[in-house]
Amino acid sequence: MAAEAFRTLHGHDPTGIWSAPGRVNLIGEHTDYNDGFVLPFALPHRLAAAGAARADGVLTVATVGSDGRIQQAEPLRVPQLRPGGDLGWVTYPAGVAWVLREQGVDGGADLVLAGDVPTGAGLSSSAALECAVALALLGLAGRDDPDDRARAEIARWAQRAENEFVGVPTGVLDQMASLCCVEGHALFLDVRTGEREQVPFDAAAAGLRVLVVDTRVKHALGDSGYGDRRRGTERAAELLGVEALRDVTPEGLPTALDAVPAKLRPLVRHVVTENERVLRTVELLADGRLVDVGPLLDASHRSLRDDYRVSAPELDLAVDAAREAGALGARMIGGGFGGSAIALVRADGQEAVEDAVTAGFARAGFRAPRIFVAVPAAGAGRE
Repeated sequence: MAAEAFRTLHGHDPTGIWSAPGRVNLIGEHTDYNDGFVLPFALPHRLAAAGAARADGVLTVATVGSDGRIQQAEPLRVPQLRPGGDLGWVTYPAGVAWVLREQGVDGGADLVLAGDVPTGAGLSSSAALECAVALALLGLAGRDDPDDRARAEIARWAQRAENEFVGVPTGVLDQMASLCCVEGHALFLDVRTGEREQVPFDAAAAGLRVLVVDTRVKHALGDSGYGDRRRGTERAAELLGVEALRDVTPEGLPTALDAVPAKLRPLVRHVVTENERVLRTVELLADGRLVDVGPLLDASHRSLRDDYRVSAPELDLAVDAAREAGALGARMIGGGFGGSAIALVRADGQEAVEDAVTAGFARAGFRAPRIFVAVPAAGAGRE
């Protein structure tokens, strides 16, 4: 779709097409910006960037909607890009171009974007866009096929674009997942050290499915709730005299809770216990005990709902309905305040869980959710 739209707009074939996936974070929420551990895997849903280089420093960006309509933004001059302007939907690709300018990529490009990663669903559509654009601009500048180390660096660049240019204070989980995941595996990432391990994750072989329930409640991480919690964890770390809450051990948690104000204690408790849940999940996957991951998902959701307070009625309903219908475990994913939940289910119980969640939404008067099976897919690359 991106290539066809590119030909329509520019009258010739693109030089290349690069794509990047959305992601599901199996467990490890709000731990990335606390130097902790995360365990995402990439989705088959992707955002593609068809592109050709320009020598005049101009960046043109167009998107193809689900209805096939092409929307083109006003051309931008890469040397003049600065944070703080209101560029609308083109802010994300512009931010990537701004960051890459410091890496010597400043020749400009024509880009056309198209894909099927649901937006506002907590599945990292923005990171998919950033990573696809980053690979496209780098590839058009002759820096294609980055190795694993380079991919991690590109993820940091994409995160910086989102933090400093777009103004959304996200961690690096989403970009790392989009760039560094491999098919059939979950990515165990130590955010502080950058160490990564590909953990085999084949739910189907174990007779299981990971269902994604897109509540269709849009979330915006630029809103104050996400930033307030991030600032709260940073303040707690400062009061505890540690670099980040990752440094608080489970054994030291009671002492840490006594040392911070009451309003910060739930945030500290979530981060410390969530890190431990990630480590335990990795152990279970390594032992082939996928069924036993379920209770950890449940515990993660309770912590996100009650301590971090980032859930929503639709997310709680999705989780509760799935559990009552036989799911082994379920939890909200992403930053919260809407988006999606996941449920680990037995293959022969998938239909019952889907029906229960859909019926629950109907009874509550909520918009019907979108439900699909998540399968660990490949990370970003040139098509």
